[in-house]
Amino acid sequence: MNRVIKIFDTTLRDGEQSPGASMNVEEKVTLAKQLARLGVDIIEAGFAISSPGDFEAIKRIGNEVEGPIICSLARAKKEDIDRAWEALKDAPKRRIHTFHSTSDIHLKHQYRISRDEALKRSVEMVKHARSYVDDVEFSPMDATRTEIAYLHEVVEAVIEAGAGTVNIPDTVGYAMPEEFGALIKSVKDKVRNIDKAVISVHCHNDLGLAVANAIAAIRNGAGQIECTVNGIGERAGNCSMEEVVMALRTRKDFFGADTRINTEEIIRSSRLVTKITGIPVQPNKAIVGANAFAHESGIHQDGLLKERTTYEIMRPESVGLVKTNLVLGKHSGRHAFRDRLKQIGYELSEEDLNKAFERFKRLADQKKEVFDEDLEAIISDEVQQIAEVYVLKTIRAESGTGITPAATVEMELDGRVVMQTGSGDGPVDAVYRTIAAITGTKSKLDAYLVKGITGGTDALGEVTVKVEEQGKKVAGHGADTDIIVASAKAYVNALNKLEYWKKGKAKTS
Repeated sequence: MNRVIKIFDTTLRDGEQSPGASMNVEEKVTLAKQLARLGVDIIEAGFAISSPGDFEAIKRIGNEVEGPIICSLARAKKEDIDRAWEALKDAPKRRIHTFHSTSDIHLKHQYRISRDEALKRSVEMVKHARSYVDDVEFSPMDATRTEIAYLHEVVEAVIEAGAGTVNIPDTVGYAMPEEFGALIKSVKDKVRNIDKAVISVHCHNDLGLAVANAIAAIRNGAGQIECTVNGIGERAGNCSMEEVVMALRTRKDFFGADTRINTEEIIRSSRLVTKITGIPVQPNKAIVGANAFAHESGIHQDGLLKERTTYEIMRPESVGLVKTNLVLGKHSGRHAFRDRLKQIGYELSEEDLNKAFERFKRLADQKKEVFDEDLEAIISDEVQQIAEVYVLKTIRAESGTGITPAATVEMELDGRVVMQTGSGDGPVDAVYRTIAAITGTKSKLDAYLVKGITGGTDALGEVTVKVEEQGKKVAGHGADTDIIVASAKAYVNALNKLEYWKKGKAKTS
C-alpha cells in the first residue's frame, strides 16, 4: 500500500512572488480552478493581509473552487490571522498557515528578538488561528539554518498549541539533500508529539536542489510537499510540482509513495501558468519543456521505433501531452464545438462560447488542421477575464526593403473610435508606437516573446509581452495566424490589465 503524499500548491502565493509574475483576481480564480482539476490537495491562494487583491482572490477562490483545501498565509501576528480568517470564513474547507523565523541569523538581524520570544509568539498565534479554524499549519522560517534542538522545541510547542501540519522550509535553498533528509528524520524521531501532525517541506531552488531536497524529505517521513507549477517562485524558484509528482508516480517501486494528482492535467496547468505570468518554460525543462519528449539522436530514434520504453520512462500522454486532431471543421456545429471544449476542460457561458465559436470558424477557414492547443489559445485570447477599456478594431501594417515601416491602427476607447497612423523600426514597433499614441500610455515594454503553437506555416502564433508602469508589471497575450495581429492583441491585452490595476489602486487610495 503506497503512502499518499499531499500536494500543497503555492503557485498563487509564492509563485506569484516571482518578479513580474503578479496576477489579477480573475487570473488567480481561473488558475485555482485548473489546480482543482489537477487534483492538488491544498491551494495556498494568497497572503490575505498583503493587499486588497489578495484578500479578494482568497475569498472568491474559497467560494468558487471546489475540492482542495483553501489556505491563506499569515505572519505570526494577530492582525494577519484575523485578516486570513475574514478571507477564508465562507470556504467549506479552509486552512490558516502562519509562520515565524527561528534561525539565529533572522532573529538577530531581522526580528531583533530572543529565541524565547519567538517561541512564545509562535505558540500564541497558532492558538489564535485555532480559535478560528481546526486546520492550522505552522512554518519555522529558515529552518535549515536553525539550531536543531531549538527547531525541535518550536515544532513540539506549536503542535501542542494545535498545529496539525508543521512545515520545515529550506527558505533560502541552502540545504543539501542528504543533510535535509537527516533534518526531517530528526524531526520525526526526536519531536515527542510528531504523530499528531503532518510533516511538510517547502524547498527553494537557489542551488538547483529543491526537488532533490523534497524527495529526500519524503524518504525520511514528510507527508506533504509545498510546490509550484513550473517551479516558479522567489529568486530561483520553488520545488517544481510536476517534477516531484512524476518522480513519485514513475518510481512508485522505489518510494512506496504517490500523490492524488491527475497527471494528465499537468501540461495544461503548465501552459496556463505561462500564459498568465508571461514566464516561459525552458525547452529542456523536465516534464513540461518542449524537448522533454523530443528525440533527435539516431540511436534514440531507432530504439523508440522498436520499443518506446527504450528511451522514454514516461508516456507523453500521462502528463497530458496528446496531439489530438480536432475533427471539427468549418462545417461543424456549435454543439460539437461545445462538447470538444468540455472534453479538454472548458465550460463557457453562452456569450463566451459564441465569441470562441466565431473565432474557431475563422481559424478553420485559414488552417488545414486545428489542434487542442489552438483551442486553448482561442479561449485565452477571446474569453476576456477583465473589462476592456481599449478594444482593437483593425490593423494595417506595411514593411519591406527600402521603405519605412508604418502601421494604421483603429481602436475603440470608451465607445469612441480612433484611427491613427505611425511609423517604427519594424512593423511590430510601428503598431506598438501607434497604439501607445492612441491610448496615451506611459508604460514601458519589458519583454516580447513569439512562439508557434502548432507546426506548419499556417500555425497559430502566440505572442506574450510584459509591460511595466509605476512599478507594476503585467503580462499580455495574443494569438493569431498573423503574427503582427497577435502582437497587437498581446499589447492591448497588457494595457487593459494595467488599466484594471490602476482602477483597483484608485479605489483603495
